[in-house]
Amino acid sequence: MNINIFFTVISSILFSILFFLKPLEYQKTSHKEIALFNISTFTIYEFDKNGLVTILNGENGTRYNDRYEIKDVDFTDNSQKFIANMQANNGVYKNEIINLDGNVIYIREDGINFKSQKAVYNTNTSIVKVDKKFTINKNKNIITGKSLVYNNKLNTTKFYNARATYQIKEGIK
Repeated sequence: MNINIFFTVISSILFSILFFLKPLEYQKTSHKEIALFNISTFTIYEFDKNGLVTILNGENGTRYNDRYEIKDVDFTDNSQKFIANMQANNGVYKNEIINLDGNVIYIREDGINFKSQKAVYNTNTSIVKVDKKFTINKNKNIITGKSLVYNNKLNTTKFYNARATYQIKEGIK
């Protein structure tokens, strides 16, 4: 056999392999994060040297490497002068921050409360931030707005694009 014919046959075989046979395509699978554990109807108590600091209740909780995801979350903070309670349909607790989502209700011991659809609570600073429509009230005083920052430590409130209905106290004679 002639060497030219040999190389022509080999070249044509290699080119036909290259053009007609496609390499196997591996299907890319998304690696779903695996939960460390899942628990239903639970209560977590956090204590320090002074006593009870926080209580975290939920109907269904899932622990991942870096966070807790909770359904029907009920969080109580007893670390400040006034006890604060927050409830929501869903919550994610990660790095001392709780992201609340769906029918968020915040109630403080002295009567201040607000409602919104989303809120973020920092347990270290006791600051609640709301970037959605909210309604805050105490007694008959009502404020509605689009953005709220509430500091439970300093008892201060900042809100934007707000409308207030305020009950004026009459002077004492």
